Amino acid sequence: MIERYSYPEMRAIWEAQSRYDTWLEVELLIAEAWAELGVVPKDAAEKLRKNAKVDAQRAIELEGETPGKENDQKSKGKTRHDLIAFLHAVYEHLGEEKKWLHYGVTSYDIEDTALVLLMRKSAMMILTEIDALDAAIVERAKEHKWTYMIGRSHGVHAEPITFGHKLCVWLGELRRRRAMFVRAIDAISACKISGAVGTFANVDPRVEEMVAEKLQLEPSPCATQVLQRDRHAEFLSALAILAGSLEQFSTEIRNLQRTDILEVEESFQAGQRGSSAMPHKRNPIVCERVSGMARLMRSYMIPAIENMALWHERDIAHSSVERVIIPDACILIDYMLKKFTTVVKGMKIYEKRMLKNLYATGGLFNSEAVMLVAVKKGMDKDTAYTSVQRCAMATWDKIQQDELSADQLGTFYPELLKADENLSKYLTSEDIDHAFNWQSHLKNIDVFYKRLGID
Repeated sequence: MIERYSYPEMRAIWEAQSRYDTWLEVELLIAEAWAELGVVPKDAAEKLRKNAKVDAQRAIELEGETPGKENDQKSKGKTRHDLIAFLHAVYEHLGEEKKWLHYGVTSYDIEDTALVLLMRKSAMMILTEIDALDAAIVERAKEHKWTYMIGRSHGVHAEPITFGHKLCVWLGELRRRRAMFVRAIDAISACKISGAVGTFANVDPRVEEMVAEKLQLEPSPCATQVLQRDRHAEFLSALAILAGSLEQFSTEIRNLQRTDILEVEESFQAGQRGSSAMPHKRNPIVCERVSGMARLMRSYMIPAIENMALWHERDIAHSSVERVIIPDACILIDYMLKKFTTVVKGMKIYEKRMLKNLYATGGLFNSEAVMLVAVKKGMDKDTAYTSVQRCAMATWDKIQQDELSADQLGTFYPELLKADENLSKYLTSEDIDHAFNWQSHLKNIDVFYKRLGID
């Protein structure tokens, strides 16, 4: 598992002791269900509940799968089977009642049902972190609802937006990812206790139903020796796409922190160093980390999908893969969400720089507004487009050659438009001045906030 990039609460879910404790709870519920059906003596079920316990290190020792020591003399006689080793570790604490533990069931009746419980437990923590990020974005969106900036397409200045609008876009995407993840939780919330090939040959279907009810799971409508892995693939896919959204948000901050743009910046703490060589450096390191980790998350989705194709009623090819990708994916997305939430809460917004960049092209972003006014006044659209573009390109050339003073920058483009012989047939100077009221671009910002339920 990924140790460095983990928080204790999430990591603890996937520790060996947690896994074995969850297996034991499933075993005990099965024994108690059998007791309710009159198969297992009730006093035996009660003794199992009272006496059964498991020590993870003892179970691992009995399994004998210590890396590098497979041929060690001490490994002779070990089970080389995790569930059997677990059972033997539990048996050491039991008397005659032990014969009723694991009655009528197979390993993956226990392991698959327990895995679902661990995934759901992790999922609840992940949902909490998604909601924390949602709240952080909402607060910054309220703060910067009217923080004007230039919108960009292809990395090039387009038309004005607000930083709050940008955050609303993130919020809508995050909420779609949450909804998808909730659906994936539902997909994996299944209980499978139906025996060696899923036919209930030696286990009463009512046992599965009773255990499922206790665990707030749904009995699988039909299974083999395992739950089918499309469920797990859906879960990992939801996490990978969520990571992709976090990468999208992080990439935006990284771009906006570029020195030549510098409209947004990650917080930089006292004593923090940006470079071993250059003392001036302040880098978007957390956003870069999130972007990199999203690549790793996507890599987990591929083997999850490949795990769907199992031989007949089950092979074991999926098992070793899942022991890595499922814990790591949960740990990793938990880390990514927590870290990016701190970025959102702490990021610095440079409003003056946003306005400076907004004005940098002398109002070229008003070109569409001028064209549409001309069309409303009766001008052919293609002719209007060509005329406005001609004036815009002439202005752009002047700007790139640094031939306009600060005073000229704000007036050169509108004056060219007013002097254009085609446009002047349809537009007055007042029409063009009115089209240059760039704040009119943002008259509908409230719509996004209302749709997202932001007060």
